[in-house]
Amino acid sequence: MTKATIDMNADLGESFGHYSIGDDSAMLDIVTSANVACGFHGGDPEVMAQTFQIAREKNVTVGAHPGYPDLWGFGRRLIPFSAGETERLTAYQIGAAQAMSAYAGHPITYVKTHGAMGNLAERDAEVATAVLNAIEAVDPSLALVAGAFGELERLGRERGMTVYTEIFADRAYTEEGHLVSRKEPGAVLHDVNFVSDRVIRMVKAGAIETRSGKMLSTQMDTICVHGDNAASVAIARTIRTRLEGAGVTLKAFI
Repeated sequence: MTKATIDMNADLGESFGHYSIGDDSAMLDIVTSANVACGFHGGDPEVMAQTFQIAREKNVTVGAHPGYPDLWGFGRRLIPFSAGETERLTAYQIGAAQAMSAYAGHPITYVKTHGAMGNLAERDAEVATAVLNAIEAVDPSLALVAGAFGELERLGRERGMTVYTEIFADRAYTEEGHLVSRKEPGAVLHDVNFVSDRVIRMVKAGAIETRSGKMLSTQMDTICVHGDNAASVAIARTIRTRLEGAGVTLKAFI
């Protein structure tokens, strides 16, 4: 097994008002880091405060999960904001997460972008730069979680930022090591056994597995299981059990 320790993260706190998304309490029993929505694609002050509080009680590291202001589309629709607008949208959400996490007594330590904003930041250097500018302007001590082989990871490392490289348990990968678009069939993986088997293969190899089965070597610091997936809790629990059974310790990267 390549890794002795690895983090497992989930996108949480994405409910808002009377709308409940995912089972955050159950996920927080399993994961070691939680990316908490900041009120734009999901979340609100009540949900944020509660999520940070539960994470504190369960000793789960927390980070800000900023995205586009798109509750209707869950932040997964591409909105043509300028680089400057993206920078300010990101800074605003990091500030909200800092305030609510401080209020809950469990301050955030990192930032991970969500949905369409995150996908664009992986491909577009201008958008990636806007995200990085926002982080450094608000709090340069915050770490960055970024997908492998993307512009965000590359530029963050070039700046000397603390960067943790992420792989996705429940998403398919292209032959170039990027996430398959959600518009394509098979982009989101739901079969618990298939997903857990693939994660074990990737962690053993220290590589991303593409749709064709090709393995692309990469740094690997954290595994993401999406909290809004209907099979999320079962997938996360099985992955954790399988990894620990293989001698890998689940531990937050910070």
